[in-house]
Amino acid sequence: MKALVLAEKPSVAREIARVLGCTQKHKNYMEGPRYVVTWALGHLVELAEPEDYDSRYKTWSLDDLPILPKQMKLKVIRETSHQFRAIEQLARRSDLDELVIATDAGREGELVARWIMEMIRWRKPFKRLWISSQTDQAIREGFARLKPGEAYNPLYQSAVCRAEADWYIGLNVTRALTSKYNAQLAAGRVQTPTLAMLMAREREIRQFQPKPYWTLQADFGTLKAQWRHPKSGDSRLFDEKQAEALQQKLQNIEARVVQVRTAAKQEPQPLAYDLTELQRDANRRFGFSAKQTLNYLQRLYEEHKLVTYPRTDSRYLSSDMVPTLPGRLQAIARGPYAELAKPLLRKPLPITRRIVDDSKISDHHAIIPTEQYLHLEALKSEERKLYDLIARRFISLFYPVHRFEDTTYVIEAAGETLHAFGRIVREPGWKEVYGASYIEDPEEEGTGEHELQAQLLPGLQEGDRLRSVRCQMRGHSTRPPARYTEAALLSQMEKHHLGTPATRADIIEKLVSTDTIERQGQHLVPTGKGSQLIELAAEELRSPELTAKWELELEQIAKGRGNWQAFLDEIRRETERLVNEIKASSAEYKPHNVTRSKCPSCGKYLLEIKSKRGRMLVCPDKSCGHRHAAEPPLSGRRCPQCHKRMEIHEGKAGRYVQCRSCNVVEKLDGQGGRRQDRRKQQQLIRQYSDNVKLTSSLADALKAAMEKNGE
Repeated sequence: MKALVLAEKPSVAREIARVLGCTQKHKNYMEGPRYVVTWALGHLVELAEPEDYDSRYKTWSLDDLPILPKQMKLKVIRETSHQFRAIEQLARRSDLDELVIATDAGREGELVARWIMEMIRWRKPFKRLWISSQTDQAIREGFARLKPGEAYNPLYQSAVCRAEADWYIGLNVTRALTSKYNAQLAAGRVQTPTLAMLMAREREIRQFQPKPYWTLQADFGTLKAQWRHPKSGDSRLFDEKQAEALQQKLQNIEARVVQVRTAAKQEPQPLAYDLTELQRDANRRFGFSAKQTLNYLQRLYEEHKLVTYPRTDSRYLSSDMVPTLPGRLQAIARGPYAELAKPLLRKPLPITRRIVDDSKISDHHAIIPTEQYLHLEALKSEERKLYDLIARRFISLFYPVHRFEDTTYVIEAAGETLHAFGRIVREPGWKEVYGASYIEDPEEEGTGEHELQAQLLPGLQEGDRLRSVRCQMRGHSTRPPARYTEAALLSQMEKHHLGTPATRADIIEKLVSTDTIERQGQHLVPTGKGSQLIELAAEELRSPELTAKWELELEQIAKGRGNWQAFLDEIRRETERLVNEIKASSAEYKPHNVTRSKCPSCGKYLLEIKSKRGRMLVCPDKSCGHRHAAEPPLSGRRCPQCHKRMEIHEGKAGRYVQCRSCNVVEKLDGQGGRRQDRRKQQQLIRQYSDNVKLTSSLADALKAAMEKNGE
């Protein structure tokens, strides 16, 4: 008898099949002596749509809400139904007596497999492959210690609760808002409180009133010192005249060192990466979006097998991994990492609870390199940048702490107090791994007692006298809080338990795709639509507290400590309350994207929206349904001057193409113009060349003729 292995993606299935010796390749599966390996294409099964319960739900109506089925149904996704049918046929084979779930080892991966099993009515035994890397060794070891499938029932229940909660709240609230205000308004359990955080920051920025202030810096030749208030320690002066008076007072006078404070400090190694921390770093350093980081990371995990499971929320390693750590260091001791890793391999690795802690690991350990041999030249630029972050972070775990001394001179001059700061590095420690490329976390900078200035201090003692060369007054202005970057937003989502490491990137992308927020450089900014939407959503849905409470309950269910039925009952009650609140609301929505163009069918002003095909103009009246492209479509023909693709237009004389930049206009005939003529010429050449071998002169003549005709 054989076992059916269900992977999540074809690429993963191929690797598993190769390791298991499944050499017989078929269209939808691979077979070997002991295993038949097949795959999903992500989700093959999903929750049924409202119209699958009742055909009247095809039309969105406020009167039909809320839609709360007592028993949720599943349906096969039409676009990938061919693969589902193939799995269904395999499941009927009499020689398959067991199923191995080999989808991603996480909540969503469990849901992918279990829903397929439910739809194909799998009633035979099943086991779970739970691995944290895709190397050959990891796959072999994983199949040698398969776990009972029933052990992951709580994880499956948690996944079902998450999916159904998002269906109940997201679908009902979105339909309610869209029907009530006749606009495409999407809301959800996680995306709405995330939008609320962005909107709260935007209000702070809009309401901010800048205030001018001044600082004073005295130059003593061998060092520079900053004036500070003797009681508050604030270096800012909000009175310009007072600042000018102090500047004159501190100009060219004698001063005395009244206190010298030297403190030996150390900075421990940063923890290993989890997904959120890696997404934050990649955004700060390379400008990658959270979704881009996850995509590059998935390729490093699946295709190159260079890193461990990416969708983790842990920053620690497990004790059973300790014997593998030298091998991982040996594997990456190549290229730029050779000189950093080799010294560590000459002696036992220093293992501390900052690196290994079983109590702080949930489903998966931190993201670290695998034992796979490193071929940096096989990586694309973005993949290499991301791998560099992971490799250096892993190496730094085993380096010493960073040691330094902070020195502060308190200086008295004309009854005023000035402070000079300096730092001396005693031992670079783990920062040696990063060198000059190390970037401090901007959210953690300036949180100490004072801001450190990069200056070398002379060796002074209490009582030493100094003479001020000059005192400089600098003007500043208070600044509003910065808009969220993706890195900062991910931190806030993590802090408020909004989503999981695996879902946060998709939440941000969904807000962008629905025109609720937009990217402005590195920052995320609510649109006019998002600003109104947050006011229309219920206050409870805006608050991260309610969503955080639900996320914690889902975690408890996954650990077998929660009541999944009670959770869903609460979600249904909350859905009904949120919908009724929208129905009773007297708020108004004014579309922010109204254009001056009128609908040719009903005469109403069209709305401009973003779509996968570019900007579109759509009629706000759903019963009308008119829509057309906001910009002319591009042709395959390029401008003879700037070589950009030309736009296709319709005129009285027929179709023509025009370059937006150069205003060059060329006519298109009814057969598609230049491209069609080129195709005819090629057919003629092939036709005659069957019987006559073209000489070089004839070929050149034909080519010249085609060029002359603009072909």
